[in-house]
Amino acid sequence: MTIIPEPTVRPFTEFVPGPSRGPVAAAAPRPRPQPAAPSAPTADDIYVEPGLTPLGAREANRSAVADLLRSAGVSFFTVRGTSDHGTVLAVAEEDREAVLGALFHGMGQYPGHLSVIDEQAVAPAGPRSSRDPRAWRGVRTAAAVQASWYRTDAGRHLVMGHEYGCAVEFWAWRGTHLVAPRANRVTWAVSGEGPNVLGAARLFSRLVSDHTPEHEAPALPTRPEFLVDCVEDIAFPVDAVYTWVDGNDPAWQQRKAAAKGEVYHAESASDARFISRDELRYSVRSLHMFAPWIRTIHIVTDDQVPPWLREDVPGIQVVSHREIFRDAADLPTFNSHSIESQLHHIEGLSEHFLYFNDDMFIGRPVTPHAFFTPSGKARYFPSRNRIPQGPVVDTDTPVDAACKNNRLLLRERFGRVITQPMEHIPYALRRSVMEEAEQAFPQAWERTAASRFRAMTDLSTTSSLGLYYAALTGRAQPATMPFTYLQLAVPDLADRLQRLLDGRSQDSFCLNDAFSTPEDIEAQQELLDGFLNAYFPVPSPYER
Repeated sequence: MTIIPEPTVRPFTEFVPGPSRGPVAAAAPRPRPQPAAPSAPTADDIYVEPGLTPLGAREANRSAVADLLRSAGVSFFTVRGTSDHGTVLAVAEEDREAVLGALFHGMGQYPGHLSVIDEQAVAPAGPRSSRDPRAWRGVRTAAAVQASWYRTDAGRHLVMGHEYGCAVEFWAWRGTHLVAPRANRVTWAVSGEGPNVLGAARLFSRLVSDHTPEHEAPALPTRPEFLVDCVEDIAFPVDAVYTWVDGNDPAWQQRKAAAKGEVYHAESASDARFISRDELRYSVRSLHMFAPWIRTIHIVTDDQVPPWLREDVPGIQVVSHREIFRDAADLPTFNSHSIESQLHHIEGLSEHFLYFNDDMFIGRPVTPHAFFTPSGKARYFPSRNRIPQGPVVDTDTPVDAACKNNRLLLRERFGRVITQPMEHIPYALRRSVMEEAEQAFPQAWERTAASRFRAMTDLSTTSSLGLYYAALTGRAQPATMPFTYLQLAVPDLADRLQRLLDGRSQDSFCLNDAFSTPEDIEAQQELLDGFLNAYFPVPSPYER
């Protein structure tokens, strides 16, 4: 985690470039290609950005470079580059001197970072401070240069660096066409005639969808050749669904006390299963920061609303159990298996959706491709564990019992045996598959829905059965993802949380709690508060 001294960090709230001072001074001789160590950012090179997100850093860098090009009178268009994090602008080779002059002047006023992109280099050059003369070596012959201004949040927990920068490519004229100096996702050449057109933001980054707010990802000027839907594009909407309960709510506690049903396993009765540690707030923050392509977030509750949640903001809604259960007699229920069996009944839910427990988080920017293929297949993530052999027995955990029940149904229908449960990674589901599976196993499905507490006869519909049903009918495929599963009742919890925070290298992680004692909870909460606020310091638009 980068530590930035507070007194020397300057606000970066506006970038208004002045006129270009002309060409860059004569560049030093081109060095022999070698791996270049990037210069470490100093406090003066990092700017405080309230409400910082990766998408916001990317757009701010693009906007700053675009303003510099306009100030120099340089025409440009946006390229569908190969990176989802940054942006690529194309200019004609003949404008190189004006471009370099504008960048040199602008980055003199507001120091940033620059890297030279040389397709012939043995290793890519790392970014250097724009105040370092070495940053400008080779700019006269480079295929492209990338500019960025490092940003941090007000608490200095995040640093958005050069990967969110804006590259400027120098395209050469070949007759009436402009030819790219390096590969992009669509074409090597575009017509140099005619005006630019606006292209949807999702064309230029897979971190963006048509449902990402326009102020976060505006349409960009480009060439008509880039306005195509490629075979690898995902254009269908993806929703997110959470199940959430506030176990401290007296009204909910009263309903639970009055409910009839026997608890067969100690894990089922553990109060830790119903504790709200405010994880949902931070999980939603993780979507806002790292999965801004999500269309709508659905929070399924037992007539509860998180106290921090704004319900008047588009893109999120609270769904009552009463709205999705086919049989009202099954309510109230305190069984996650029961609730999960009804999620595909949410009105308006997209065909493709991700199901999150409230203790699951996205850990860094991910694209929808991590969970779905462009053709619409879901990806699932088998665990390294194995489902125990044999029928359900009294010593089985609720998870193992449900997996065994899933296995029996799938073997009877498809003649295949499932052997692995799923990792605690957000479950990529298709609504039509869940509806079909419910119709295929109506009695077992109804029995699960009617179980007020976890029972030996439960199915785990979202975390196993629905995924394997999709796989066995050709609508899902196995995949892998960098992730961490952390059980909170471990003695070295502080060290594990710190490693997770320092690395920020996981696409997703789960902070699971099933066995904590009342004595554990207070100490855990202090650690969690510090960790979650440091990992996800920026409030989402859905918070009061």
